[in-house]
Amino acid sequence: MNSQWAQMQRREFITLLGGTVATWPLAARAAAPVIGFLSGWFAGDSNEYLAYFRQGLAETGYIEGQNVTIEYRWAEGNYDKVPALVADLVRHQVTAITIPNTTTSAVAAKAATQTIPIIFLIGSDPVKMGLVASLNRPGGNLTGINALQTALVAKRLELLHELMPATTRIAFLVNPTNRAFAEADTREAHEAARVLG
Repeated sequence: MNSQWAQMQRREFITLLGGTVATWPLAARAAAPVIGFLSGWFAGDSNEYLAYFRQGLAETGYIEGQNVTIEYRWAEGNYDKVPALVADLVRHQVTAITIPNTTTSAVAAKAATQTIPIIFLIGSDPVKMGLVASLNRPGGNLTGINALQTALVAKRLELLHELMPATTRIAFLVNPTNRAFAEADTREAHEAARVLG
């Protein structure tokens, strides 16, 4: 991923998180809010996201360990664990849930709570995934950023076809435990292959 594009996405995500923090009720802000941070990755793979996350919180006046607590949950690539991780955050009555990656985590979080604010950064179309009503007016308790990864599946296949027009078989790998993302990407790949013949 282009470094400048990644940095822009991170900034948008942090801005969105900061806006959500600003809307927390005064009582929640006075009582040191607890934020759930749910990642599909391993803890060591998220250092850059965590740095931007903490920076964004600091820019809105929240410092981890001083006036905000963060409950971290890591799926470690095993997306079958995600519903239990989300349920644990809901049981802890976190003030908000932040999901910096993985569509499966956002889908599980939506299923688990209709009241806790959820902020996501995912590669799938959040409208098609049923996470939000529309991009302009998400409604409900979810909002976030779409990184357009699923939308690029067709373009990648087109580029491969241009580079190797005689090739009739192309392997497409997905992580089957990240069901929501895998299904969306696979549908997109099949449709693009059909269009290309």
